[in-house]
Amino acid sequence: MEILCLGLSHHTVPVELRERLNYAPLALKAALARFGCGRPTRPSGLNELAILSTCNRLELYAAAPAETGADSIMAGFEALLQFVAETHELPVDDLSSSFYRFVGPAAIEHLGRVACGLDSMILGEPQILGQVTDAYSMALGQGAAGPVLSALFRAAIHAGKRARAETGISRNPATISSVAVKMAEKMIGGPGETPALADCRVLIVGAGEMAELAVEALRARGAAQITVVNRTEARAVDLAQRWGARALTFEHLSEALAQADIALSSTDAPHFVITSDVARPALAARPERPLMLIDIAVPRDVDPEVRCLPNVHYYDIDDLEAHLNGSLAERRQAVPQVEAIAAEEMQSFSNWLSGLEIAPLIAGLHAKADVILRAEMDKTFRRLPDLTDVERAQIEILAKSLVTKLLHEPTRRLKAEAGNGHAAEYAATVRALFALDP
Repeated sequence: MEILCLGLSHHTVPVELRERLNYAPLALKAALARFGCGRPTRPSGLNELAILSTCNRLELYAAAPAETGADSIMAGFEALLQFVAETHELPVDDLSSSFYRFVGPAAIEHLGRVACGLDSMILGEPQILGQVTDAYSMALGQGAAGPVLSALFRAAIHAGKRARAETGISRNPATISSVAVKMAEKMIGGPGETPALADCRVLIVGAGEMAELAVEALRARGAAQITVVNRTEARAVDLAQRWGARALTFEHLSEALAQADIALSSTDAPHFVITSDVARPALAARPERPLMLIDIAVPRDVDPEVRCLPNVHYYDIDDLEAHLNGSLAERRQAVPQVEAIAAEEMQSFSNWLSGLEIAPLIAGLHAKADVILRAEMDKTFRRLPDLTDVERAQIEILAKSLVTKLLHEPTRRLKAEAGNGHAAEYAATVRALFALDP
């Protein structure tokens, strides 16, 4: 099997495109179920599929027959691209140039790096390993992932766990939420030793994991006046009670904005929740005070047009990258060790995959040898009709032993060379030498 990866990330495209191609949980489940339900709706030439969709990346991993060749691999990528376009109801021609494409070892290596946090906006950030795990579980649950992608994702997840357990890649945990809070603190400034955030009124829009991490980071940096606004009151109250904050529903969003110095938004809404119409009356109620809006949601929560309003300082998730600083120095020191772990685990998968590809060839070689052995023994027994049952059994044992010993070394070498990446070359040679069917 060949592994394909079609993807885009914060490294390659801006948030405006990432939010258009983000899969909400239900949409992701539907897309995978569509693939997993059978060949009539499955992209041509692809046997398995898993989709990793986060605020910073969209990556589709697929398994395709290895013997299909370069033209079919390109067709596989086109099928994946068409799949993305159809499931988002977008023109495929608008998307093609935005995606990177990895094949075989490059695709395998990339997933290992992603799971280890080496490709994240925040080096070593802890959420990505859980997101990779969730992507695998979702694909498996919808019947889209099979044995090959299961082995691939298990190897990547194991690499990510090892990286976090054996190195310092995740020490001093930093998340998108905590970096957003640090950026807010830096941008508002503050004299003396008193934390600037201590005097700020902070509004959190949303009550999910990102929001909780933001509240935790705010409390750690001295913020005392925190309000949580969420569509569901119960979730807002639950988060607020855990951290000693105030809870409101969306009906009070404009009122809460009017009181806030900093607003950090991280809902999973498919549309803008803070628009100019929402922000304008809030700003009118506090004309002399600036408002910092930080949007870490994908799709975005804050309409970028809000930045045109007076006294608004607006930042989206892509702006965070410019504020990463020396606090990641210790993590960077761990990168070579993490890269070695990722390479080791993903090479183990590559060896397994190569062995999987070479197994039918080895089975075919042994089957052909067995056919020849049986034919020759039958011929021998017809020529020697007076042999006793014991003698016939001894001749059969001898013949089988000779065949087994003769094939042992070629079998061992085939497996070894398959693990070294030479499976296709050796397979072609063996098929030619022994006249095996392709």
